[in-house]
Amino acid sequence: MKVSNSLCVAALCLAVLAGCVSSPTRAPTVPVDPVQAQANDQRRSEVGEWSLSGRIAVSNGKQGGSGRIDWQQRQDRYTISLSAPVTRQSWRLSGDAAGGRLEGVEGGTRESADIESLLQATTGWDVPVRALSDWVRGVGAATADYGPAKIEYGAGNLPARLQQAGWLIEYQDWQPAADGPVMPARLVATRGQAKVRLIVDQWSLGAGQ
Repeated sequence: MKVSNSLCVAALCLAVLAGCVSSPTRAPTVPVDPVQAQANDQRRSEVGEWSLSGRIAVSNGKQGGSGRIDWQQRQDRYTISLSAPVTRQSWRLSGDAAGGRLEGVEGGTRESADIESLLQATTGWDVPVRALSDWVRGVGAATADYGPAKIEYGAGNLPARLQQAGWLIEYQDWQPAADGPVMPARLVATRGQAKVRLIVDQWSLGAGQ
């Protein structure tokens, strides 16, 4: 069953992130230091506890939604809050490797061991939540069923494109994080008609954040 209010937030996808729309482009060829690139990847992969706040837009070719996102990650435990300020609607997704819980949808809270299937069944959106927790840090997903990741590097020995499990993630901007490595600031993940756009306004790294 689809969430009826998903159509109410569809227009926000154009309004909130309209200026971010771009077609996938191949990253320009730049000199890459493999040793430094690997060191950068290792530092980001070791960030197991973090939080971010920013803006997100999700679409499946027919409908979508967008708004604010606040994400807290503690190893494999996540809490993701989404809100559409104009409609004052909000959702909360939480869980870990064993499954997830979706709150704020029509019909009441729902739980499932397969969080991606739960999201698709309730919203119609294809969002790889488990992989995104790695992709938002600029590293390949550690989830076994996603297979190996192919990474193309760009300026600063930082990932420009990452391909994994049929998804293409393009890193369009990066930002320094306090007391930590440089982190992604803007990315677009696509697979077929499914698309997730994320702009990170602020990163906080560490359990105390």
